[in-house]
Amino acid sequence: MTAPALIEVRDLSIGFTGRAGETLPVLRNVDLVVGAGETVGLVGESGSGKSTLALAMMGYLKGGLRVLGGGTRFRDRETFRLTARALQTMRGGDLALIPQNAGQALTPTLRVSALIAEALRLHSRVPAAAHHARAIELLAQVRLPDPEALLRRYPHELSGGQQQRVAIAMALAGEPNALLLDEPTTGLDVTTQAHVLELLRDLAARTGTAMVYVSHDLGAIARVCDRVVVMYAGELVLDGSARSVLRAPAHPYAHGLVASIPRLGGSGLPRAMEGRPPPPGGAGVGCAFVDRCALAVERCRAARPALDLVLDGTRSRCHRAVDAAARSARGEPASPRARASADPSTPALRVRDLCISYARPRVLDQLLGREPDAVPTVDGITLDVARGETLALVGESGSGKSSILKALAGLVTPRGGAVALADGEALAPSVELRTPAVRREIQLVFQNPDESLNPRHTVAEILAQPLRLYFDLDAEALRERSAELLERVRLGPHYLERLPAQLSGGEKQRVAIARAFAARPSVVLCDEVTSALDVSVQAAVLDLLDQLRAEARVTYVFVSHDLAVVRALADRVVVLYQGRVCELGPVGAVYDLPAHPYTEMLLRAVLEPDPDVAPSLLGEDVVERAPPARGCPFQRRCHRRVGEICASESPPVQLGGDGHQIRCHRPLAELARLQALEAPAASAPPESAGNRGDGR
Repeated sequence: MTAPALIEVRDLSIGFTGRAGETLPVLRNVDLVVGAGETVGLVGESGSGKSTLALAMMGYLKGGLRVLGGGTRFRDRETFRLTARALQTMRGGDLALIPQNAGQALTPTLRVSALIAEALRLHSRVPAAAHHARAIELLAQVRLPDPEALLRRYPHELSGGQQQRVAIAMALAGEPNALLLDEPTTGLDVTTQAHVLELLRDLAARTGTAMVYVSHDLGAIARVCDRVVVMYAGELVLDGSARSVLRAPAHPYAHGLVASIPRLGGSGLPRAMEGRPPPPGGAGVGCAFVDRCALAVERCRAARPALDLVLDGTRSRCHRAVDAAARSARGEPASPRARASADPSTPALRVRDLCISYARPRVLDQLLGREPDAVPTVDGITLDVARGETLALVGESGSGKSSILKALAGLVTPRGGAVALADGEALAPSVELRTPAVRREIQLVFQNPDESLNPRHTVAEILAQPLRLYFDLDAEALRERSAELLERVRLGPHYLERLPAQLSGGEKQRVAIARAFAARPSVVLCDEVTSALDVSVQAAVLDLLDQLRAEARVTYVFVSHDLAVVRALADRVVVLYQGRVCELGPVGAVYDLPAHPYTEMLLRAVLEPDPDVAPSLLGEDVVERAPPARGCPFQRRCHRRVGEICASESPPVQLGGDGHQIRCHRPLAELARLQALEAPAASAPPESAGNRGDGR
C-alpha cells in the first residue's frame, strides 16, 4: 500500500537571471513525491540542485533564485503561497531541518538547555514549566548519556557527534512529520557517523517521520534511505529503491557515481568520471549527460529523454536505461595506482617521541619554568616516512591526527620530541623559526579550500605567492611557471585570471594542491583534502595526488577519517587513539586483518554503498575528553580488555611481518585468532544483523 503523499514537487523549475539578462535554470521540471514515513536520499555532484530542491520543499530560496514554474506542496498546502507567519509555523514544526554543520548552527553562547527551550517555545505546545523535563526526554531519545549534565554544557564542550544529536533533538522538539537533512554526517568520524545514522534509522522506524536526506556519501544513503533520487544538472535523472539504484543503476551518471566510490575491501583507486556538469542553462536540447556518457548515441544529442518507468518501479531519464543497468551489474574495475616510488632506505621525514600538549601552565608553573602537570594530547609518536611514500593517519575526532600534522608544519609547538627532514637535522619547532629553505620543503594542503584561498586574489596571484617567495622569479617566469602548475593539476592556463568564487569545489582543491607543489616540496601534508568533495571529484583528486606523488617523488602524510579513501591511496597507515599509536603497518595488512581492537572497531563501522551490508558497531558512542594517565589509552572502551594490567601498564609493542606493529597486552597471535573466529559473524546476511529486508 502506497503511503499518502506528504511532500509533493510538481514540474518545479527554479533559476536566476544571468549577467546578460537571460534566465538560467538551476532546477528543471522536477517531479517528486515523498510519502508519509518514507526516507528518500537526494544524491549527485555539487551543483546538481540537491540542496536547492530540499530547501524549496520548505518554501525557501537562496538569494537571487526565483520559481520559474511549478511548485511544491506540503500536506496539501502550496508552500510558496503561504504567508510568512504560516511558513514560520511550518518550519521547525511540521517540517524541520537538520543542517550539515551542527557546530556552526548551534548558538555558541547558549547552553544546550536554552537551545532546546527555544525550539520548544517556538515549535511546540509544551508549557514553559515542562520544558526542562521535555528537554531531558528529547536528549534521551537521541541516545545522549546523562542528559541532565549535558543540558548545562555549551556547544563547544560537546563532540561533533553530540552536537549533531543536539541538533536532531532540537528538530524533534516540534514533533515534525518530516525532516530535511542536509549532509548531517559529513564532518563526523566513522564511528560517530555510524551511530548517528543508526539513530536516524531508529527514529524513522519508531516515529514514522518522513526524511529527505541530502548527501554525497552513498554509504550513508544506503544505510538510511528507502529510495534514492539521483540529480544531474538540475534534473531528476534516476528514482528507485536504494537497492536498485546503488547495485545496478539504470543511468550512466549514477553508474559513474557508484564507480567513483573507494571500497574498503578493494585495492587501487576508484574510477573518476571524465568532464564536468554543464553550467546553468548549458544543458542543450538533448540529454544533459551526453558529453560525459560512454553509452551516448546520436539520439541522445537530439532529444531530451523523458523520466520513464524502466525496471522494478525505477524511473530513469535515459534513452539507454536497460543497457546502463546491465553495464552497472557487471561492475567497474578499479584504476591501478601509479608505480610505487617509495624508497624505505631514504627517509624523507623522521619523527622522534613527538609530544603535544594544549594545557596552559598555571602561575606557579610559569614562575618555576616547568611544564603543566597534565596528560599530553599527543605522546610518544615515533615514525620514519620514506621518500615517495604515502603515510596515512587515521582515528576518530580527537585522536590527534591534525595536531600531529600541525606540529610537522610548525603551526603547533610541541612540548617535546624532534622532527627532522632527510638530512637528519632537527627542525625548529615553530614555523617562524624555520629557514625559508625548510619552509619550502614542507607544504600543507588544508581541508577546506574556501578557507585557505584568498577570495580577492586570482588564481595567478595565489600561485605567484610561493613562487615569488622561494624562487624570486620575474613576472614572465611567474606566469609561465603558474601555467605549468595548472597543467599538472589538470586545469590549464585559462584558469589563471579566475577568482576562487568562479571555481567548483574540485577546482579550488586542485588550485590549493598546485600552490603546495609550487614550492617543489619534499613533504606534502594533506589534512582531510577530499572530505568536502563529492564522490566523482574526490576520485579525480585522489588520482591526481597519486600521479603527482609518482612524478615528483614527494612524500605524503595524509590525514582522513574516510578509511576507504585511505585504503585506496596510502602505502602505510597509523591508527591513533587519544594521541597514541595503537597500530601501524602496510595498509593491506592492517585492513585485511586488523590486530588492535580499536582498529577493528573503526573498520567495522565503515559504511558501504550497499543497503544489504550493515556496519557492525562495537560498543557505545563514547567520547573521552583526555587519555588516561596510565595504562592503555583505549582501556575504557576496549571489547578485548584483559584485566587490571590494561589500566596500570602501557601496552608493549608487538611486531608482525613487514613492519606491522601493534600496542596491546593481548598477544598478536591471540588477537588474530579471535578476529578470525568472529569474521563470519561480522559478514552475516543483513537480516541476521538487524538490517532491512524489505528493500530499504
